[in-house]
Amino acid sequence: MQRYSRFTSHGFKTIAFAAALALASSGAFAEKGKLLLTGGVSTIDGAAGGGLTPWAVIGSLATQGEMGVTAHATRVNTTDYGLTAYGAAVGWNERIELSLAKQDFDTGITGALLGAPGLRLKQDIVGVKVRVAGDAVLNSDLLMPAIAVGVQSKRLGSTALDPTLTALGAKRSGTDFYVSATKLFLAQGILVNGTLRATKANQNGLLGFGATLGGARNSYEILPEASVAFLLRKDLAVGVEYRKMSNRLQVAGNAAGLGDGLQSSDWKDIFVAWQPSKKLSLTLAYVDLGKIVPATTAKRSQTGTYLSAQLAF
Repeated sequence: MQRYSRFTSHGFKTIAFAAALALASSGAFAEKGKLLLTGGVSTIDGAAGGGLTPWAVIGSLATQGEMGVTAHATRVNTTDYGLTAYGAAVGWNERIELSLAKQDFDTGITGALLGAPGLRLKQDIVGVKVRVAGDAVLNSDLLMPAIAVGVQSKRLGSTALDPTLTALGAKRSGTDFYVSATKLFLAQGILVNGTLRATKANQNGLLGFGATLGGARNSYEILPEASVAFLLRKDLAVGVEYRKMSNRLQVAGNAAGLGDGLQSSDWKDIFVAWQPSKKLSLTLAYVDLGKIVPATTAKRSQTGTYLSAQLAF
C-alpha cells in the first residue's frame, strides 16, 4: 500500500510537471483549439468522456502536435452517499492521454451500521488511453468512428471495511481494460459513444475487485457502456449515459447470509454540459446509481445530483 501511495503521489507530481511544461511551451495552446465540447469532459475515473464513461477522444484543448492538460473536480450526492473526485490529465498529439484521479466516498449510514461511523473509502486511479483509429471531428463526415483503447489501474485504500472485503474474497486493487468507439455527426449535432469494459470491479472498485465466497465469479466480465449527446448550440449539450455494473457481490452476499443485501444496479444519468469559455466547462446531471449495499439503506435507490467543473489548456 505504501509503495502504491508513493507511486500515485509521484504520478500526480509528474502530471503537475507535465502541465507546467505545457503551460510554458508556446506550442501548448492551439491558435483556435478544438471545437467546444468535442474533447468531452472529465469522467469520475479521470479519463476524457462523459461523466460516467470514457469516450474515444483526448481531453484538453490541444490538437495534433501539441500537449494539453485538464484538471477537474466532481461532487456526487445521492440518497445515502456522497462522492468527491478530482484529478488531472495530460493529452499529447491528440493521440495519447494520461490521467490520474482520486475518489473519496462517504459511506454514510452504511459505515455507521458496520460499526465505523464516518467511514470513507478512498480510491486512486491511474489511466492511459490511446486513440488507435479515426478522429471524431476530422472524420465527422465519414461513418468511421474514432476508436480508443484504455487501461485504468485502481487501488482502494485500507479501511475498516478490509475484513469484510477479505471475507467476501474481494481484493483492494484491480485493473480495467476498455475500448471505446465515438462517432460525432457534426452537421446534426449528435455524438454517440459505445464502450466495452473488462473489469473485476465492484461498484467501480469502491467495494473492491472480484469475489470468491459462495462460488461468485472472480474472473473478468465484459460490461457495456453507452452515451448519447445532443449539441443544442456550440457551447451547450444535453445527453444520457448508461454503465453496466457487475453484480457478483450479490452471490457472495447470499453465501454470507445477507440475501440481496449486496445487490448492485446499473448506473445511469441525464446531463447538461456547458462550456462558457474555451478553458472552462461545467456539467450538471441527475444520476441514478440504483442499489448500493441495499442491506443498510432499506433498498433505497441511490439517485441524486452530479456536478463537475473542468479547466482545460
